[in-house]
Amino acid sequence: MNAYPPPRVSVASATERQGSAREGALDISFEFFPPKTPDAERRLWQAITALAPLRPRFVSVTYGADGGTRERTHATVVRILRDTELTPAAHLTCVGATRDEIDAIAHRYWQAGVRHIVALRGDPPGGVGARYEPHPGGYAYAADLVAGLRRVADFEISVAAFPEVHPEAASAEADLDNLKRKLDAGARRAITQFFFDPAVYLRFLERVRAAGITAPIVPGIFLISNFRRTVEFARKCNATIPDWLTRMFAGLDDDPANRALVAAAAAAEQCRILQAHGVREFHFYPEPRRVDDGRVPHAAGAGTSVGRRGRRKHGDTARGPGLT
Repeated sequence: MNAYPPPRVSVASATERQGSAREGALDISFEFFPPKTPDAERRLWQAITALAPLRPRFVSVTYGADGGTRERTHATVVRILRDTELTPAAHLTCVGATRDEIDAIAHRYWQAGVRHIVALRGDPPGGVGARYEPHPGGYAYAADLVAGLRRVADFEISVAAFPEVHPEAASAEADLDNLKRKLDAGARRAITQFFFDPAVYLRFLERVRAAGITAPIVPGIFLISNFRRTVEFARKCNATIPDWLTRMFAGLDDDPANRALVAAAAAAEQCRILQAHGVREFHFYPEPRRVDDGRVPHAAGAGTSVGRRGRRKHGDTARGPGLT
């Protein structure tokens, strides 16, 4: 039985308006955390080895709320570029650095051969929910960061979108205007905050297209490991936990095997419904302890339908650091 309420969006509408991936193919990507310990580093590289056969479009590496993971993020991204066939994307935020410092980081990435940046405002040092204050002399918001990165080099830039509205946005309309500013500044795609009801994404996509935004809006799919922790995080992020999802996880706190099965089934069904509405791109957010979980992308068909992409070599793009 389908646990999701039927979205009021036609298959043709979603297909025509999203339509960036090849018909019948899936584009997938994964998000990783830079490892903090030798054990975490071992798990990360096991995950990269396990997920590489799925041939993701890219794999992104996050950046700490206060910029504290800056060097670990850089080292992880560069190692992925050097030692694997995967295409890395480095997260970069406005938090905790001046414009000159952020520009220097971007230069380092470009010189290392990294061509894709996920540009985010970033969470304040106090974490999600704390008051955000722009860094003195820094980029104030993500749209400013995108514009700055475009001045540094011809990066491919992804930004964030919020189907259920950013917690700090004045309104849904203001949040949509902010997304448009980021894309107008030079971003190529937006990746959404996680959500669990496909209708939430499809309604958001309708609003985005009605606002004249044509860039790909890639749904972010969260792979649950610890449901209680997910509920707490979702509350801070303004992401709704549907009642049916709560019922699915009821009684499984001390049953990790069945909890993992339920999590995979829920996410796979989410992907299946979105595919039925024409969606062909997915960005997966694994929990840190489950970064090697490829069951959902496999179930969605990623293992067979995505073609391998060659990476651009360093220097392939005509526009380099410092050129305008």
